[in-house]
This record gives sequence, structure tokens and C-alpha cells, in this order.
Amino acid sequence: MSITLTQLSTFLTVVRTGSVTSAAEELVVTQPTVSSALAALGRELGCELFERSGRGVRLSPAGEAFTPYAIDVLGLLERGREAALEAGALSMRTIRIAAVTTAAESFVPPLMRTWVRAQPDTDLVLDVGNRDEVFERVLTHSSDVAIAGTPPGDDRLVARPLMVNEIACVTAPGDALSSGQQQPASALGERTWLLREPGSGTRSLAVDYMLVHGLAPRTLTLGSNGAIKQAARAGLGIALISKVAVADELESGLLGEIRFSGAPSERWWYVIHSAVGPQRPLVGAFTDFVCDQASGVTVSPTRTAPGLSTRP
Repeated sequence: MSITLTQLSTFLTVVRTGSVTSAAEELVVTQPTVSSALAALGRELGCELFERSGRGVRLSPAGEAFTPYAIDVLGLLERGREAALEAGALSMRTIRIAAVTTAAESFVPPLMRTWVRAQPDTDLVLDVGNRDEVFERVLTHSSDVAIAGTPPGDDRLVARPLMVNEIACVTAPGDALSSGQQQPASALGERTWLLREPGSGTRSLAVDYMLVHGLAPRTLTLGSNGAIKQAARAGLGIALISKVAVADELESGLLGEIRFSGAPSERWWYVIHSAVGPQRPLVGAFTDFVCDQASGVTVSPTRTAPGLSTRP
């Protein structure tokens, strides 16, 4: 089998753009060139990878099955190139981090600062997104590690716990429900719930709580933790949110906290990387370092990373 990198790159561009025409424009080649690469790839695999869909194309069942392998091949080659350049001291050592919004707005920057102080020759790149976006970046090898909540049940990901993710129910300061007495779930169902956008782990947490307790409150969707906090402070509703995201507001009294029954089971923050292919030593050292820092243990960032586990 003689599949080429050009064929794989062309295939994934068509997958992303949804048409041969758009892929040709992005790759700055002719449409026949794209079609030829796809046909050659299909011949090598012995199956059709696309089906016609209106003016564009869509993946066939065979194409759906092949896509993650193509992503892994190209992604691992790029990571391998970086590893070779780093080993030869020909480029800056770079770690690409993906973090969910809540983590990126709270404890991730201090961890990054501590690492850079010990390893000033390392360049850290942080991409911020919701839960779905962050895990997709790791699965496609666009990021070396992710920092997020509970990972999906996907054997292509390896997760190691960082610290407990405590959940708070926030409201406006002075709210009668924030008197300190534990409130039943039914009381929460009478309030408007402030939710993050679809794909957010914080949103999934709130939706799951509503389903478990049979709540059907009015909801208001907001696109960021900052908007959630301001809306709660203004009395527009209540929200379940990670306590690290609202620690300052709770301490200063800008937000109130409702103690409630049936709180979600214990949750954790994790550092996650791809299980596909070897992990670069630098990434392994960073993973070990942030885990130890999060648990309050200071270690050298050059120490060898231990084997990762899915949960303590």
C-alpha cells in the first residue's frame, strides 16, 4: 500500500470543508487534482470514502471509519517533527495546552507561570474553548495536553487527576435562598437557571442535575463564565459553576451561594493527552509537574513523568 501524505492531507481538507471545490481553493490546486488524490486514496484502500450530498460530498461509512486514522497519521508526524527539532536543539521547545474556559480563567495561568519560571526555554501556547472543543484538539493532535473536567469514555485519551472540582450554586448577594440553610432541589427549580453554551461541561453538569431531580425551570444561555457571574449578580437567575471560577466573588460578597441537596457527585479536574503514539518527554514532564503543583507538592519540572492513570 502506497498512501501518500498529499492524499491524506487532501482527504482531511475535503472532510473539513465539505466539498472538492472548497478544498481545492484552500489547498491552492485545481479541482481535478483534488479529485485525483481522492480517487487514488480510494483505490489504495479498496473502498469509496465519500458520497454525493447536494452540491458537496459527505463521508461514506468507510470514510467515517478511516478519518480518525488519517488524523492520527498526520498529527503524529507533525509532533514527531517537533520532537526531532527539539532533540536537535533546532527550535524552541513548545507545549500546546488546551483548557476549558473555567480552568483557563482560574488555576491554569498560575501553573503555566510556575513552569516557565523553572523552564524559561519553553514556549507555552494556550488555546481556550468549551469541553467538546478542548477534547477535539487533543484527539486531532492540535494540542499536546488538555486541562478539563471529566473526560469522555474514549480509549484514545489518557487522563490523570489534578484536583477536586468543587461545584457551587451561585446567586445574587442577599438572596433568601443563600441564608446558609440547605435548600431542596424543588426550590432551585423555581428559579431561572443560567447555562453556558452547548458543548460546555458546566452546561452538561446543570442539565444532568435538572434531569436527575425532575426540574424544568426557565433557562437563559450565556456564552461565558463572566456573563454567568454578572447575570447571577444582577439577580437574573442561579447557576451551578465550578467554585474556582467564583472564589473571589464569593469571598468578597459579590455573589451569594446556595447550599442545596442532591449536589453532584465528587468531580475532578484532569490533565489529558492522546493515547495514540509516543508522548514527547517534554510533555510528559509538564504533565507530571502540573499534577504535583496542583496537589501542593513542588517538584523539578525535569523529573521523569510516571505512568498516567484515569482516576485516583
